[in-house]
Amino acid sequence: METKNIILKLRTGRGMSQDELADKLMVTRQAVSRWENGDTVPNTETLKLLSKEFDVSINTLLGEPRKLICQCCGMPIEDDSILGREKDGTLNEAYCKWCYADGTYTYNDMDELIDVCVKNMVNENFTEEQARSYMKQILPQLDYWKRYDELSDNGQFEAFKEQLIKEINDLQIDGLPRVERLNALVGKYVNLEYTLPNGKKIKFLDDQKTYLGNQLESEFGGDRCFGILANMDFIMVCTYEENGKDPELLIYKKR
Repeated sequence: METKNIILKLRTGRGMSQDELADKLMVTRQAVSRWENGDTVPNTETLKLLSKEFDVSINTLLGEPRKLICQCCGMPIEDDSILGREKDGTLNEAYCKWCYADGTYTYNDMDELIDVCVKNMVNENFTEEQARSYMKQILPQLDYWKRYDELSDNGQFEAFKEQLIKEINDLQIDGLPRVERLNALVGKYVNLEYTLPNGKKIKFLDDQKTYLGNQLESEFGGDRCFGILANMDFIMVCTYEENGKDPELLIYKKR
């Protein structure tokens, strides 16, 4: 789809007139009309404003001329919904939301990232050894790891994760093994629905946000696992059966 059609579709899908969009972007109605007629294309700064207004990437606005690949883990980015975000909520087209969230890189250890990725890559046609070898080959070629000394935060995020791990372990929950690692998890995939004592059902997470968490088997055995989720604001611990069935909230603690 061409840029002119994309802008038209986004505008009309929002129920906005050309005048309303022009006001938001601080341009004239005639400028919007020229974009939608294909006479001109918005300049770089206006594309940034359009990206923020409609919550789509500039690459999408331009008709996806580039095939985006996360420059941290190498995952193809085929949908804007899995793009990382800056602190102000704008999209970052260089990274997926598992590797970059709220303006922060979530991985500072290449071996740790490889461990996480390999678990999701192994299948009947791709062994763990093959997946690990592939990741060790591709990661050093990606921009984040090539510019690690420039882009990294000198261990600040790792220190934050270590503090979270300490706080979780200090809770001393019966049956919960000692937490050694927290991984980046997107809310959409871990946002379980809990039943409150009054019978109402509630979800605590934002599907679009990235959290830190892990899944651990109970020291007591059985079919239920522990789920841990945390960020700057809270720590949450729950248990559930396979595939997140029958979740029970144990702790929701504000930090």
